[in-house]
Amino acid sequence: MDMTDLQQDLASFWMPFTANRQFKQAPRLLSEAKGMYYKTPDGREVLDGCAGLWCVAAGHCRDEIVRAVQEQVARMDFAPSFQMGHPLAFETASRLAAITPPGLNRIFFTNSGSESADTALKIALAYHRARGDGGRTRFIGRERSYHGVNFGGMSVGGIPGNRKLFGNSMLPGVDHLPATHDIKRNAFSKGQPLFGAEFADELERIVALHDASNIAAVIIEPMAGSTGVLLPPKGYLERLRSICDKHGILLIFDEVITGFGRLGGAFAYDAFGVKPDIMTMAKAINNATIPMGAVAIRQEVHDAIIEATPEGGMEFMHGYTYSAHPVACAAANATLALYEREQLFKRAGELAPYFEQAAHALKGTRHVIDIRNYGLVAGVEMEPRPGAPGKRAYEALTKCFARGVLVRTTGDIIAVSPPLVVEKAQIDRIFSTIAEVLATID
Repeated sequence: MDMTDLQQDLASFWMPFTANRQFKQAPRLLSEAKGMYYKTPDGREVLDGCAGLWCVAAGHCRDEIVRAVQEQVARMDFAPSFQMGHPLAFETASRLAAITPPGLNRIFFTNSGSESADTALKIALAYHRARGDGGRTRFIGRERSYHGVNFGGMSVGGIPGNRKLFGNSMLPGVDHLPATHDIKRNAFSKGQPLFGAEFADELERIVALHDASNIAAVIIEPMAGSTGVLLPPKGYLERLRSICDKHGILLIFDEVITGFGRLGGAFAYDAFGVKPDIMTMAKAINNATIPMGAVAIRQEVHDAIIEATPEGGMEFMHGYTYSAHPVACAAANATLALYEREQLFKRAGELAPYFEQAAHALKGTRHVIDIRNYGLVAGVEMEPRPGAPGKRAYEALTKCFARGVLVRTTGDIIAVSPPLVVEKAQIDRIFSTIAEVLATID
């Protein structure tokens, strides 16, 4: 591309979650991808240490998925899901229901994690209303959580920077649990931290404040990803589940990041053994080939909504033009078949001990104050530069990229979450590159 054209194009695109002026002075561009690697326009290979954006679980441009998309777009590019259907949508739903936690066997399709979060909140409201309990309208989120950027997900989310500009326009009636991150007691934990189950008890205080009769649902990420790989302390999810059951509150897990093998099983239920009532997903649902998301719903919740409406009436007034898009479904079916055939979730679990060892080998590296991990995800937290929070991590990101490794950063935390097809030598390279880079940063 001609540099004049590139500069004009750079000006045209308002980039999401990016310091636009800073980026456009020295853009980092990717032009090709295959397997574990991206390529830059000048032909340089970049090892993908973050699965694109937590989403390319099976590696890039897998032939099976590419063929499925090509064949489907040539056969039928679009079909509506409003009052119509196409076979792929039902096949994809059935495939998902076969791997979601037991009983969460009803699937509603969306196009992103943000849409999945708002859909889940609507389902919770519809459920209580269908049962004659329409006073339950309040949601409980958690600090340092991320549930997308639509108004519902942003309201229950707990990232101040995402909320401050829109504070007066968010959903009313939302409260937040405290974050579970406790670096003083749990620094350098391997797997689930030992301390912090009592953070769940704050839900009892919130219930006492608002009364359970007003609370529809609690929504959390089983492992908070976008805020720096914050793991649930041992016993925390179990206690949260118990309190929700006690008070008739639905429990929603946001598994947009944790779903599809990241924690060494299909979903967090396989890792932690705690089952939600509603579960959101997106990202790796079809290896990020085509935008797609979904919500898995416990059958009893689904049935209560369906049966509350007279025969012939629309039971749930919600949906998207592209819900169950044929090409997205084709990609999902090929992806899910690939996950099963190559046993990628199991592979992630088998690689997890090696990955953990490689991550924690960074202990003692300059600036590192904590390392946490589970499955094939790790967070490496650095002490912030005085007066300049986030600057060290950003410098680490740019220097890793210059050395041919792509990582993700949030605040002063480096997140590593490679595709599940990663090899041990590539794991070594990711973490050795981080170590080399941190040694060069003030």
